[in-house]
Amino acid sequence: MKIESLLEDLESDDAACVEAAAARLAGQADTVVSTLLHSLAGVQRTADLQPAMRALRYIGPPAFDAVLSAWRRKEVTDWQAGRFLGVFDERSADQYAALAADPDYRKSGNGFQGLLRLRTDSEAGLRALVESYARGRLIPYKASDYARLLHDSFRPRLRSLRRDPAVSPRTRRGAMAALVAGGGADALDDLDRAAIERLIRVKIPHETPRLPGSTLSGWWMAVPGASYEGVFEALDLYDRRPITVAAGVHAAESQEIRVPGQDGTGRTVGRAFVTPELDGWRLVFGPFDLLVGDPWDGMIETVERVSVHCGQAQFFFLDDAGGSDVWLVAENGRVIRQYAAESDPEWEGDPLPWETLAVDDPDFDPEYDEVPSNAGTTGARSACGYLSVDPGEVGPDTSVRGHGWLALTAPGVGHGAFPGTLRI
Repeated sequence: MKIESLLEDLESDDAACVEAAAARLAGQADTVVSTLLHSLAGVQRTADLQPAMRALRYIGPPAFDAVLSAWRRKEVTDWQAGRFLGVFDERSADQYAALAADPDYRKSGNGFQGLLRLRTDSEAGLRALVESYARGRLIPYKASDYARLLHDSFRPRLRSLRRDPAVSPRTRRGAMAALVAGGGADALDDLDRAAIERLIRVKIPHETPRLPGSTLSGWWMAVPGASYEGVFEALDLYDRRPITVAAGVHAAESQEIRVPGQDGTGRTVGRAFVTPELDGWRLVFGPFDLLVGDPWDGMIETVERVSVHCGQAQFFFLDDAGGSDVWLVAENGRVIRQYAAESDPEWEGDPLPWETLAVDDPDFDPEYDEVPSNAGTTGARSACGYLSVDPGEVGPDTSVRGHGWLALTAPGVGHGAFPGTLRI
């Protein structure tokens, strides 16, 4: 019977007909798969691959091996191989695990994608995960997702590998990285957590701080180094831990997560980074929507609230795409000076001593130009340097005291709830 007829039978509403066609295809696997793949040379639309993908799925493990061999011989493209290898079921779980262990991270990614789709909990899958992290180079696609999915099951086995003197140091390192990928630092046992904390404290004194730039958009706050402790209460931050600047910046820029709330509904949680003292000031970075909220009233309310706890607080907000340029200074619960520009700049409060006023600008012509008496000329990118610290200028010449803190925007969540590893 021709392959075309068998493919048509797979579309039948008659279950017996489908089963018979599938059995015949499996019985002729070598010929069928070779013929199918040869006929699809140059095909670049998923819709055109569907009949063949359906046949491969029915054939199962023999088709998996044939596709993989054809891919290695470059008889199918990377794109086609990705589509074909995404159709197999639980019968091919071991093959997916073997593929996940492939040294070529592109091929390994297809293996992890299959393990993730099938939710495969196996020793082979765990070993592939450990091996991928042990290599210490590019992490395969979906490997971290697989680590998170099976974390509860894998954690005790990975911890056991960490303490097994019979396995190589390389494998133990891979097990530790897989633990962190699945559950963060909280997934480690007491010995490993203590080691990570020691490493962080060793790195902190020797780190040259680099902060996020404000190109296109960004926001941050600044508070006096002497009174910065008040920022944790003012912003409702929890579970703070010492952190390097590199890891703190990475965490603050990472995505927020959703976790179950006490009432059964979900809640969104993020991470905030409070820098070491930089030239006498501490800066705060984190998720705007969780720490501030409303784009305008939220900024004013937040900077005033923080200034109650810290004596003074400064707020900076830039959005080049939207045309926003804002800076605020508050003392003891009240904004004393603000600059806001979206189209035409607006000022409130008395000019600060360092400000250059518009009327003092060399291009100002009193006969033709009209500006408010308190109108200044400096936006947030320049004002921050006068007021406290310009994040873009922080570097080797910056005076650094203490260490940074990483904190959460909600209690009872734990740092391990956040996926991925931090660069310390």
